[in-house]
Amino acid sequence: MPHSRNAKKRLRQNLKRRARNRSVKHAIKTQIKKALAAYKAGNLEALRKETNLAFEKLDRAASKRIVHPNYAARKKSQLSSLLTKLEKSAAVSTPA
Repeated sequence: MPHSRNAKKRLRQNLKRRARNRSVKHAIKTQIKKALAAYKAGNLEALRKETNLAFEKLDRAASKRIVHPNYAARKKSQLSSLLTKLEKSAAVSTPA
């Protein structure tokens, strides 16, 4: 346990930041899981909505360095490829 005043304050700050960062990371992972569920269900509109929300959360977390920017870019790329794949399959299944 910290003894000095400033060490005690740092501990309090670190605990608050850790809780906030964990909640943001959990929200990101939940949003990605929702997008994957929409992809597996084949629901294009839901996938678009969930990926947009995931993009927003990833960008915000990366800008605040809660997650690494490369992690955010990689997840956005993976979700974009799923969206593109589903859009192509939807276009093939419904000929105009």
